[in-house]
Amino acid sequence: MARHCGAMATRIQARLNTVCSSRWLQDWHLSLGLSGARLTHAGAAERLQREYDAVVIGAGHNGLVAAAYLQQAGVRTAVLEKRHVLGGAAVTEEIVPGFKFSRASYLLSLLRPQIYAELELQRHGLRVLPRDPYSFTPLLEDRSPPRSLLLGHNMAQNQQQIAQFSQKDAQAYPEYEAFMGGMVSALDPLLDSPPVDTAALGKGSLLQQLRNLRALWPLLQAAGHQQPAQVQQCSSHTTSPPPGLALGQQLPRYYEVLTAPISKILDQWFESEPLKATLATDAVIGAMTSPHTPGSGYVLLHHVMGELEGRRGAWGYVAGGMGALSQAIAHAATARGAHIFAEKAVCHVLLGRDGRAQGVALQDGTEVRSKLVLSNASPQITFLELIPQKQLPKDFVQRIRQVDTRSPVTKINVLHTSQLREHPPPASGIHRGYPRTPLQQAHDRALHPLSAGPRTGPTGLPRCVPLHPVHPVRAGRWSVLGRAGQKCVCRQGDILTPPDLERIFGLPGGNIFHGGMSLDQLYFARPAPSYSGYRSPIPGLYLCGSGAHPGGGVMGAAGRNAAQVALKDFRSL
Repeated sequence: MARHCGAMATRIQARLNTVCSSRWLQDWHLSLGLSGARLTHAGAAERLQREYDAVVIGAGHNGLVAAAYLQQAGVRTAVLEKRHVLGGAAVTEEIVPGFKFSRASYLLSLLRPQIYAELELQRHGLRVLPRDPYSFTPLLEDRSPPRSLLLGHNMAQNQQQIAQFSQKDAQAYPEYEAFMGGMVSALDPLLDSPPVDTAALGKGSLLQQLRNLRALWPLLQAAGHQQPAQVQQCSSHTTSPPPGLALGQQLPRYYEVLTAPISKILDQWFESEPLKATLATDAVIGAMTSPHTPGSGYVLLHHVMGELEGRRGAWGYVAGGMGALSQAIAHAATARGAHIFAEKAVCHVLLGRDGRAQGVALQDGTEVRSKLVLSNASPQITFLELIPQKQLPKDFVQRIRQVDTRSPVTKINVLHTSQLREHPPPASGIHRGYPRTPLQQAHDRALHPLSAGPRTGPTGLPRCVPLHPVHPVRAGRWSVLGRAGQKCVCRQGDILTPPDLERIFGLPGGNIFHGGMSLDQLYFARPAPSYSGYRSPIPGLYLCGSGAHPGGGVMGAAGRNAAQVALKDFRSL
């Protein structure tokens, strides 16, 4: 048996050496064992075929997830990526010679636990290092020693840190965490299924209408969710509900969290500015909002929806950078038989005479036919660049053009002097938004840069995401605050402003979510009303990226959900 496997591996290796010319195949290697030869490079594939059951445009994490699920169901799938590296914005690249960076996305939490398990990502090499502590807020005050707020996964230690500023807040913090956790648990079922197609509920035969009612189940699950027993009270100003109270009876309070400014919600819970400023930061990450913007509460909620190794709301760093996550998903897809190709830029979607998607055309003129086309690109690229406008409803095109893609994000990657040492210090998020007023001022300057005063850029931070950059800044040496507030020197780096994020990664307007996460651009309305269920006006064309429900972040839900919808349609062809 071992001789047979070894001979088979030799034949495969010889074939690879003679027929494969793609740069993805230059560093293939074989892992030999009694089970035979196993291709271990995530980009492993045969030559690009001219016909597949499904083609996925873009090898972002959602596209790779969709490919893995489609191939697992027996749908012959190819993924076509225009860049030389897989992962979209979840990539690891060598920016400074000898040093690799998570160039865009840099933390992991939101990836759906079902994807971890069903795609066996740990078996395919994924390893995540917990981010603990997860935030550090130095206070800019004239006292020695200066105070700071350090938060991590130990609740007792968090309360001790918060008590520096308010004993009352220290006591309220566990209740706040439980309250937010209850809301996250209630919304959780909505993430893993398409939004309800309200137009279809009253259509078709009685049997079909009954089947359509099944789509309401996630909403019913959310409405009937039981509140965690830890919630004894919601704030010092409200009466505590009994443990086990159904979420339906809490809807007014949760509705307020979703629609109100996060500053209003935090003021109901806490009195100390350092704590409120630290928590408010999650409400403005990636969003052109301030803590005083109505609806900013949902952005905060979106950033605490994830989990890591069973710990709700935990974040972590991927060993090997975010590209290692994309490689693990790609390994899962190729292990199931999917073909993945880099440097294969799609020019447009092929349409039949009946208006149905029939495949894609590449920039080099190659045509790849397929019954299904899933686009991991943004709605703007998918519908405004890859599809002739005359093939789409005018109101749909108008909706796509009107999607708010404003971006406040600039990603700064720098080589920290501590990275040159043998044992660099642990990293955590550094918040310089205390008090909350500077967060509002930064937002105002981003919206009105000509009236913002001196034209200066933000202070750089290692692997940081300035929340509201006003003007582009140049790479070079940076003076930054280290974890304990000490001054450090950072060397060469990579600065990606919103135009850079759009040019390199295809993020519309540089928006890391493929479009704002405001309530008017979520669920039923993402990317446009009547088209929130991953299907598009073009039969056979599906949206599977962050521009679809449930939105941005390295979540994978859009890819998984879109694959399930496309698979259902494929089986009915």
